[in-house]
Amino acid sequence: MTKAKHLDRRNFMKTSGAAGLGITFLSSAVPVFGKNAPSNQLNVAVMGVRSRGAALLNEVLKIDGMHLSHICDVDQQVLDKTSQDIKESKLQKKQPKALIDFREALEDDKVDALVIAAPDHWHTPAALMALQAGKHVYVEKPCGHNPKEGEMLVEAQKRYGKVVQMGNQQRSAPESIEIIQQIKDGIIGRPYYAKAWYAASRGSIGKGKEVSVPEHLNYELWQGPAPRKPYMDNLIHYNWHWFWNWGTGEALNNGTHEIDICRWALGVDFPTRVGSQGGRYHYNDDWEFYDTQIVNYDFDDEKTITWEGRSCNPNPVKGRGRGSMICGTEGSVILDRDGYEVYDMKNNLVKEGKSSTKAASMDTRGGDSMTNIHIANFRDAVVDGATPNSPIEEGHKSVLMCHLANISQEMGRMLAIDPSNGRIKNDEEAMKMWSREYESGWEPQVETLGMSNE
Repeated sequence: MTKAKHLDRRNFMKTSGAAGLGITFLSSAVPVFGKNAPSNQLNVAVMGVRSRGAALLNEVLKIDGMHLSHICDVDQQVLDKTSQDIKESKLQKKQPKALIDFREALEDDKVDALVIAAPDHWHTPAALMALQAGKHVYVEKPCGHNPKEGEMLVEAQKRYGKVVQMGNQQRSAPESIEIIQQIKDGIIGRPYYAKAWYAASRGSIGKGKEVSVPEHLNYELWQGPAPRKPYMDNLIHYNWHWFWNWGTGEALNNGTHEIDICRWALGVDFPTRVGSQGGRYHYNDDWEFYDTQIVNYDFDDEKTITWEGRSCNPNPVKGRGRGSMICGTEGSVILDRDGYEVYDMKNNLVKEGKSSTKAASMDTRGGDSMTNIHIANFRDAVVDGATPNSPIEEGHKSVLMCHLANISQEMGRMLAIDPSNGRIKNDEEAMKMWSREYESGWEPQVETLGMSNE
């Protein structure tokens, strides 16, 4: 086993093509790629190759016209295992280059795109660095650790003109596309209310202890832009989701998917007000977010969305652990990853559309046909100019709604929202949560994007 090399912040700054995270946006010149390029093969680097990242890279290996050129992970054991798995799969003749530091892949002119499956606090910083290096970006949800990061990423995409697609893969599911169009065509009359939910049986993460960093883990690079915290034995590789310093809680972990479907179905953008209630009810442990959260979003045109998140109680809604219900003046639709059902006003099933390949609806980390189609759509958008199914402008709107839920929960009050941009109105205390503190020297620079630091 190769020992993970140690890099302090000073060395990070020296070796980074984007000067650490002191990102500057000086030129919009980018390498040519697409149907006029010498080759239509898309060379892809994947950042974070455990769990969800492993699922993504496996789909990349299966898609014609995509080539996995680099795998990047701060855990040498994960990197070694993934390299061996790829070799044994025989899905690609040439082995991808294995890197601890993903920025080395960004320095390679042959790399066309970065797929980001690292923890949430890295999503926007890594995406910005990739755009600065002239790469296209596929970023897992949520697209930002806080609202301002989402705004930055939308602005950066416009500046560089690259494809940036978020990994809310149900946007590419054929049955979802079909029923959303039928809703817009009036199959349930005028849609006005949507309910999203997620119910699971997550266990306690306990009380962590400060321990030595494992030799195979580059914890300095794992933390990256986040303020430095001691290494705890209940943090990596998954429980970081439940800590504010790195994660974003269940609303952004799974709520992003279902709330996105509801927003898509109702045809709404930013709400006018947001209110959240709930708490960490089930266990007394280190989890900093909420295992129970009920959120209400009101929009112009008399429309409302409700999110019900239950991380520690799996009792299903409508027989489904996750999904959405769209209500209209002439009926309703139940929609999840396996398909849809349409009901009339007497609750009679009048139409259904089921996926030919049943998705593992509660498996949030594995690969499935939707993920395959979503990544293929990303490839087509880059190479052939196809329309992305989840462009970053749309991804940001849904992610912002989830951030607003957490902010409302922390403030303990309803938030008034400007529907033109999603920003909180007349609440300076709440707006302090719009951004975050960064480790010194790793702050994303936004001034040259013409954005306010307020």
